[in-house]
This record gives sequence, structure tokens and C-alpha cells, in this order.
Amino acid sequence: MTTDFLIIGQGLAGTLLAYFLEQAGKSVHVVDQYDERAATQVAAGIINPITGRRYVKSWKVDELIPFARHTYRALESDLGISVYHERNILRALFNSREENDWMARIGEEGYAEYMLDAAGLEAYAEKTAPAFSYGEVRHSAQVEVGKLAGAYRAYLAEKKALTAEPFDYEELELTGSGVRYGGLEAGTAVFCEGHRACFNPYFNYLPFGGAKGEVLIVRIPDAGFAKILKHRVFIVPLQDGLYWVGSTYGWNYGDDNPTTEGREFLEGRLRDILTVPFEVVEHRAAIRPTVKDRRPFLGRHPEYDQLALFNGLGTKGASLGPFWAKHMADFLTENVTLERVVDISRFEVAS
Repeated sequence: MTTDFLIIGQGLAGTLLAYFLEQAGKSVHVVDQYDERAATQVAAGIINPITGRRYVKSWKVDELIPFARHTYRALESDLGISVYHERNILRALFNSREENDWMARIGEEGYAEYMLDAAGLEAYAEKTAPAFSYGEVRHSAQVEVGKLAGAYRAYLAEKKALTAEPFDYEELELTGSGVRYGGLEAGTAVFCEGHRACFNPYFNYLPFGGAKGEVLIVRIPDAGFAKILKHRVFIVPLQDGLYWVGSTYGWNYGDDNPTTEGREFLEGRLRDILTVPFEVVEHRAAIRPTVKDRRPFLGRHPEYDQLALFNGLGTKGASLGPFWAKHMADFLTENVTLERVVDISRFEVAS
């Protein structure tokens, strides 16, 4: 079997890249072993244009959010699913300084579009412990990235474009015209492996990192929360009366299993926030891919032109993914020059 592109990994990055390559008229085949503890399956998929303690606009947010919205809506239409949910974010402000900083930021050019000075607490007012004050973020959203990947996986399987097994690097052959893997031949192999890329023998010279995050899926009876709340942790509405609560962020970890400490921390935070009972339905953990300079990894291998990489979306994957997947697809199919800030050539190959 021949295909234009062999994609290794079908998390959010692999899903979006496959989509844009097919949109460009190219054929793809994906090799991926489903893992319920992969970051795509555990992430809430929050799109948040205002981040950090200083309330700054996320990088390239004016371009990223409209493009993400358009992409996810198109995927919803193509796959017959609903995964993109526009939800404002209520942000707890804990003292007068934070409130003043919030109001000052709104007055800066380009911020009023995303930040509201009067927050609408709605159902949260009666069911959460009050903070000093609140800000509200708009043009934010929650993307069910796990559901999206699952639907695209089913689509790939139906057209026999999916090999559902772990990828074996030793089975990959580099040929004069591309690559060969088992019975597959492709012009280019693109690795979209998330945190597992640190084990990739072709790209492990890059400064990959990982951060372990733990989350809870909880039921809060009759809560009626429609917005996302950021009150030391995030409380994100899901479907069927469930909520995503998270997350922890750990640099030192031995595995990707949930821990007692992680659960106790999140439950403690939730008890501090909620004034109503809740039930823990599930406790999950995953390792997020991280990058030294917090910018994605896009590009071809410096020696083997038939190998490429699309990775490093990290915690902002839901907003970063569509824009940079399209950029990567354009690079692979039309030889568009990669933006220097995301090109893996910004890092030298270790000698």
C-alpha cells in the first residue's frame, strides 16, 4: 500500500495534521495505539485568550482563536459531532491589587475584546465560596479533544487508513523515495507522538520535556454551571452533568498513573471552592509534552528529508493546534517556509 504521508500518533496534533493534509488532496495513513491515558484523552481542551498572573493575551491569540473556531466547526460538520463549546471563563480575583490589575489591563489596546469588567456569576453565586472579585473572559471555549480524536479515528479506520498498534522504530526503513513501514510506503513520515517523542531516535536531540497532570471528573448535582470557572483550579462543564476539575502540574514523576496525593489536592481545592456536595466519578492522569521555549516543534529532520515532526502543542493545544497544523500541512505540501519561531531548525543537532 502506498500513501503520501505516514503519520505516527493520533492525538490532537496527528488528528489535525491528517485533516489538513487530506484537505490539501493528500493521502494519509496513521499508526497509533489508542491509550486512554494519553494527554488528548485527559485534557479539557480549554481555549483561554487571557492567561497568567498578569492577565496577558496568549501568543498570537487574535489569529489563533478565529482559525480554531473555523476548523473545529468544519470538523464537526464533516464528522457529524459536537465538540466545540464557546464558554466564557470566570476568573476569581483574590484581592484589590488583582482587581486593579484586571481593570487596568482592560484599558490597554486590544484587551477589551476579551475581558469584561462586570462578571456574571449566575449559578456560581449560590454554589461557590465567594472570591474578593471576579473578571470574565470571552472568546474562550472548551473543545472535547478526546471525542474529536475518537471520531476521526473511526473515520480513518473506516477508510482503512489506520494501523492500530504501537509504532516500532526498528521497522521503519528509509528509502530513496521516502519511507517503508511494514507493507506501507510513503513519501514522508511525520511524527506526532506527544511526550513520547523524547524516545524517538531521530528527533530526541530536541529539548523535549514532560509535565504530569492529574484531573478529576466529578458530578455536582443540579449545579447548572455553564461557564468555566478558574478559582485556583479550573472547573469545566462537560456533558451529562459532569465537570472536569484540574489540573496538577508536576515536573518530577515516575509514571503516568494517578496518585493519591494528586486526588487529595484536587478534592481539597474543590471543597474549598464549592458550597454544595460533589461526587468524584473518575481520576485521570497524563503526561503533557512540553518544550523549552514554549513554542511548537515543526519541521523536517536536518539529515533525513523524508522524516518530519509536528509536536509540542502543550497545554494550549486546543488553540495552537489548528493554526500550526495548517502551517505544517502547507509546509509539507506547498513548501511554504516555516515561521522561524516554530521551526525545529532553531535548535542545533547535538553532536
